[in-house]
Amino acid sequence: MIQMKNVTKKYSNGVVAVNGISVHIKPGEFVYVVGPSGAGKSTFIKLMYREEKATTGSVIVNGIDLSTLKNRQVPQFRRNVGVVFQDFKLLPRLTAYENIAFALEVTEEEPTKIRKRVMEVLELVGLSHKARMFPHELSGGEQQRVSIARSIINTPQLVIADEPTGNLDPDTSWDIMHLFEKINAQGTTIVMATHNKEIVNTARRRVIAIEGGIIVRDEAGGEYGYER
Repeated sequence: MIQMKNVTKKYSNGVVAVNGISVHIKPGEFVYVVGPSGAGKSTFIKLMYREEKATTGSVIVNGIDLSTLKNRQVPQFRRNVGVVFQDFKLLPRLTAYENIAFALEVTEEEPTKIRKRVMEVLELVGLSHKARMFPHELSGGEQQRVSIARSIINTPQLVIADEPTGNLDPDTSWDIMHLFEKINAQGTTIVMATHNKEIVNTARRRVIAIEGGIIVRDEAGGEYGYER
């Protein structure tokens, strides 16, 4: 699913955010990426959906080498990877339904198929009754559910989440995590960067810890391992 080999990312200001990382993530895994602020977690996961390009080394996702992928090919690649952000990134002038449908409309899918699929994912995330509401009419947790629905509308094999519960209260965070667990149970690989110690320690999934741009710990059933 994901194979990184000797990956380094050096920014134009000289900062080396990722330094010689090698890692293999198998299909169907649920992986937490943890570490202190500034450790390189966000860069690490951005490399997986080509938001950032490796300076050296190779990043292979779903059999595609992102280090040689042309910029014009990136949108096509991302149709098969779902991404969930901390700040939701919903389009404010579109309803929940329209935000989700937009991801299929750009692929020129048939309207009848779009409606069927959008209603399926809205039901999965428990928001069928709020399909016509705009983002400002939804709570933070509901907005994140719309974001998750949008990320899985194309039935991706991989979902990448960057601090998806960072702006949510504890109870809502658990609701969102249960939703991710449900998606993972259907076979979707999930890689999630998080500072949520309680969730990581309870879930006991694979944990990759990054410090100073390198992997310092990679263990199955791991703990968060940091004080917040």
